[in-house]
This record gives sequence, structure tokens and C-alpha cells, in this order.
Amino acid sequence: MLTTFPAGYRYFIEMAFNGTSFHGWQIQPGAETVQETLNTALSMLTGEQLNIVGCGRTDSGVHASHFVAHFEVQIPIDDCLALTGKLNRFFNKPIRIDRIVPVSTSSHARFDACSRTYIYMISKAKTPFIYDYCWNLSIPLDIDAMNRACSFLIGKHDFTSFSKLHTDVKTNDCEVFEASWHEKSGLLIFTIRADRFLRNMVRAIVGTLVEVGKGKIQVDDLLRIMAAKNRSKAGMSVPAKGLFLAKVEYNSEIFNSEPKDPFSDWF
Repeated sequence: MLTTFPAGYRYFIEMAFNGTSFHGWQIQPGAETVQETLNTALSMLTGEQLNIVGCGRTDSGVHASHFVAHFEVQIPIDDCLALTGKLNRFFNKPIRIDRIVPVSTSSHARFDACSRTYIYMISKAKTPFIYDYCWNLSIPLDIDAMNRACSFLIGKHDFTSFSKLHTDVKTNDCEVFEASWHEKSGLLIFTIRADRFLRNMVRAIVGTLVEVGKGKIQVDDLLRIMAAKNRSKAGMSVPAKGLFLAKVEYNSEIFNSEPKDPFSDWF
């Protein structure tokens, strides 16, 4: 029988997961989620009823090559490396635990994150071996135009036009530090780093930039779309399977994160 203890010792946990079979990160009734899977495993292995807190939410079908969360226990963990190994053996799900690190009880996986980096992959040809991890789009795209449009994303802006409607947030302002496209091994890869992201924001931005790449809208139209603060003015939301949370960063005095190159084993 599990015993519930008051909080005492806090740990950050770094992981990666394939989101294909999960209905996102956050627990929801009647659906399998990453958070619930981890709660069950950690509670069984520690003997304490735990509730793990993630660095953010991922939607159904979205992957993470680097995800950070925290949990608390009353009894300190003697061997974090051993617990990491036990968790990896416990899962028959596509989750990999990379590290468990003790942190101060005031450290928070979500609120202390300085930036998050997402990548989105588009394949220019049908790729059966990574079909579940990219959007297959054989239409020629003007990458130079898409990168020029990316320059308008940099800085602090209201991203309402790229947000899912009726979300419970205090502000739609986000500061984007980096946004660009590059080609690698037949894939078009979009990278965007910001202090925070709204729900569906990256997928809507990618969909809009693809419209630029097709020539359906002009580069300068991105400014008009952003100023409208209207989701209907932006492009479609692209498929979730091509989206990865790739890096979560913290100030070094809080936590030294160790993200892995999500494609280092692929190419």
C-alpha cells in the first residue's frame, strides 16, 4: 500500500518520449498520458504517492527529445543512477529516463525554465522509416522566403494569431530568441527558441511559414497576421507528429540541463 508523505526532497528528472501513443503530457480522464505513466512508475518504485510536475505541456502526438520535470519525496533517494535504471526497465512504453538530479526545494521545472526549443520536421519525399516523426510534403518550398519571414518572429510579441482559442493564460506575449529553417539529409527542419509557448503556437507558425514557402502569402504578410491577433488569419495547424520539444534550459545555479541531439542517432 502506498503511503503519502509531506514534501521533503526535490529532484529534477530529464527524459525523452515518443508521443505517438500518448494523449500529451498532462493527466486527463480516460486517456493515457506521459505524466500519469511516470506518476505510476515513480510511486511504485519509491513507495510514496507522487505527482510529477513537467516543464510544460505537450499536445497529443507531440514528441520530446528533451523534457524536464520535478518530483518530491520525503525519504531521500540513495542512488539516483540506480533509480534511473529501474525506471527504464519498468517502462514498456516509449519513454527514456536520462538523469535524476537533486535540486533545491524551491526549484521548479516549469517556472524556472529560461527557454524552450522546439523543432519541426518536414520531409520532401515519403520516408517510411521516419514517417511517424515528420510531415511528408513534396511541394517545393522557398526556404529563403520562409527564413526572411522568420525574422519578424524574433523579439517579444503578442502571438494570439498562432494560439489555440480559449486557452487559460494571462498573456499571449512570448519572446522569441531564435527562429530559422535549414535542410539536413532530405529534411526541412524548423527550429524555434522562446521563453514560453502558447498552445498550438509552433504548429500554427509552421503552417503559416509553409504558406510563405508556397508563395500563397508574402513575407511581409506575417506582420499583418501577427498584428491581427486573430487565429483565423494565420495558416493551418500542421500535423503533431513532426513536432519535438528538443531543449529546455535553466540558469546554471538552478540546474545544468544536458539535452541530447534528437537526431544524432538517425543521420
